[in-house]
Amino acid sequence: MSKRKRILVTGGAGFLGSHLCDRLIEQDHEVICLDNFFTGSKRNVRHLLHDDRFELIRHDVTKPILLEVDWIFNLACPASPIHYQYNPIKTIKTSVVGLLNILGMAKRVKARVLQASTSEVYGDPEVHPQPETYWGRVNTIGVRSCYDEGKRCAEALCMDYHRSNGVDVRIVRIFNTYGPRMALNDGRVVSNFIVQALRGEPLTVYGDGTQTRSFCYVDDLIEGILRLMAYEGEQCHEPHNIGNPGEFTMNELAEMVNELVGSTQPIIHKPLPSDDPKQRQPDASRSKKNLDWEARVALREGLSKTIEDFRKRLAEEDAA
Repeated sequence: MSKRKRILVTGGAGFLGSHLCDRLIEQDHEVICLDNFFTGSKRNVRHLLHDDRFELIRHDVTKPILLEVDWIFNLACPASPIHYQYNPIKTIKTSVVGLLNILGMAKRVKARVLQASTSEVYGDPEVHPQPETYWGRVNTIGVRSCYDEGKRCAEALCMDYHRSNGVDVRIVRIFNTYGPRMALNDGRVVSNFIVQALRGEPLTVYGDGTQTRSFCYVDDLIEGILRLMAYEGEQCHEPHNIGNPGEFTMNELAEMVNELVGSTQPIIHKPLPSDDPKQRQPDASRSKKNLDWEARVALREGLSKTIEDFRKRLAEEDAA
């Protein structure tokens, strides 16, 4: 990655996209950040606006655009249930029509594309942990299916464009990721727990709290994405899981957040949402083998950094 590239990051003002833009600028690439600001925020990339290597475009990927670039990271899509269920039809359009526009552009300008897929393609899995060879168990007509099925269709589109048109694609299946710049109101479990603990409120756990997730710190994830984009081995077009295999119950996560914040608030339980997976843990052996990648940041360390970021932003919000 020593040669300077011109790189498009769709969804570049979002949580993951903004961290990716930071890393690409650090590596001295030219970055075009494209975002419609549905869940992204200018605040996330404000520090880059005066850098000559960075360009910000307000645009929705469901509308065609043509840019001369070398690489495209397609991260455009709301990723938390509260956001992707707000307008489920638009969510599917973003995953499918948006990606069709990106792949069409990549074919025309001969750009490499990395598609941000998700562990949600595995649904509520019967195989644990989940390897890339597992085809998943997804409810095709459930309230989460706009995201799950949209991302599954997107993977199929990537491979069809690769097989039919020679488009150079990469597919990363992202497992639960957390860190600074997560939206305060994104409705996902880490941000929910931290905001509730910092505000001195009881922590809400859905179900009995025994369901598990594996949480990857954002810096680890971005490193994995960059390695996959640069990888040119024989499995480069195959999906790669990027996630931290450390598995925690929701009750364990709530207790850790309370401890790190210094909160003594109780944990309260509410009914589990429809189609919520009981277990989620990546088999990251393919990424270890091909990319020499593995998660390095422990949950306690990552949560501490995330809590400090949330504490600062909540204080600014309260002072406004």
